[in-house]
Amino acid sequence: MSYFRKNIEAAEGYVPGEQPTDPSVIKLNTNENPYPPSPRVMEAIRQIDPEQLRRYPHPLANAFRDKAAEILGVTRDMIICGNGMDDILNMTVRAFSGPEAALVFPVPTYTLYGVLGAIQASVVKEVPWGPDYQLPFEALVQARGRVTYLANPNAPTGTLVPLDEVARLADALDGVLCIDEAYVDFAEVNCLELARTRPNVLVLRTLSKGYSLAGLRFGYAVGDANLISGLMKVKDSYNADAIAIAAATAAIADQEYHLQTRRKVIQERQRLASALADLGMPALPSQSNFLFARCSRPGAAEVYERLKARGILVRYFNSPGINDRVRITVGTPEQNDALIAALREMVA
Repeated sequence: MSYFRKNIEAAEGYVPGEQPTDPSVIKLNTNENPYPPSPRVMEAIRQIDPEQLRRYPHPLANAFRDKAAEILGVTRDMIICGNGMDDILNMTVRAFSGPEAALVFPVPTYTLYGVLGAIQASVVKEVPWGPDYQLPFEALVQARGRVTYLANPNAPTGTLVPLDEVARLADALDGVLCIDEAYVDFAEVNCLELARTRPNVLVLRTLSKGYSLAGLRFGYAVGDANLISGLMKVKDSYNADAIAIAAATAAIADQEYHLQTRRKVIQERQRLASALADLGMPALPSQSNFLFARCSRPGAAEVYERLKARGILVRYFNSPGINDRVRITVGTPEQNDALIAALREMVA
C-alpha cells in the first residue's frame, strides 16, 4: 500500500550532480564558479550577531531587495527572494500551474521543471528545440502554457536565444513566461528589460553561479509588481535565512569583484573551447560557465568514466539526443589544464 498521491508515486525525482567528498577531485560537473565569493560576503557573515539567529529573518529579505533594486534599476516591489532559484521555480509552479493548467518548456533543458510539474500534477508539455537549438516559437505558442519556462542561456547546452526572439515569444503567449537566467552573468545580453516592460514576464536569477554562492542558496525573481504580489501568496513564510540575506546583499553590492570574476571565467571558457575543438571535441557556442562538448572517439560515456577514474568529474546525460556529449564546467586555469591533459591522452 502506498501513502503517496498517485502522481508522486509515479514521479521520478530530480537527480543532482555528484558531490564528491574527496577534496582532491577536480569538480567540473555542477557548474559552480571556480573562484571564491567576494571578501565582502565573508565579512558580512563574520558580523552576524547571535540575536539575528535567535529571531526570524525579515520575511521578504528587504535588505537584499533594496540593494538589488538599486543595481538593476527596478523597484523593490518588483523583486521576490527565495532559498535558491529552485525555490522561486517552485513558487511559480504552485502559483500558475496545475492539473488543468499546462506547464511548457523546450527540451532538453533543466530537468527540475518537469519534476516540479509532476509534483503539482500539472499538465507538462515538452517541446523539442529547433535545429541548432533555435527557439521553437510556433510550437511553444501553440502549447498554450499557463506558464512557459525558458532557460536562457540554456542548460545543458549553454546556448542563448536572442533578446528580440524572447520578446516576440512573451508578446505571443497568453500565460506567464519565466526566463531562467541562472547563467546570465556569463552571457552578452539579458532579458531584464522584458521584466520591466512586459506584464507576463518573470526573470529568475541565482547567486549560485556568478556570485560563487552555490552553497548558500539564494535566488530571486524580477517582474511586474502584480506578478510578484501574487507569488508572495505561495512562498514559504521565512524562505531566506538571516545569514543568506546578509551574504547575498554583500555579494550583489560588490559589482566590481563580480565583474572581475566574470571576466576570468569567460576568458577560460574561450581557451577551453579552443582546446576542445583542437582535440576533436567541439562544443556548442556557450554563453554560460560551461561547455557542452561532443565526443566521438572515445564516446561521451567512456570519456565521463575515464575522467572520473582520474579524479576529474564532468556531467554525462544518458538521454536521447544528448548522449554523445559531456557538459564541462569552466574551472580555474589549473583545473582546465589538468582536464585538457587528460583528454589529450585519451584522444591519443
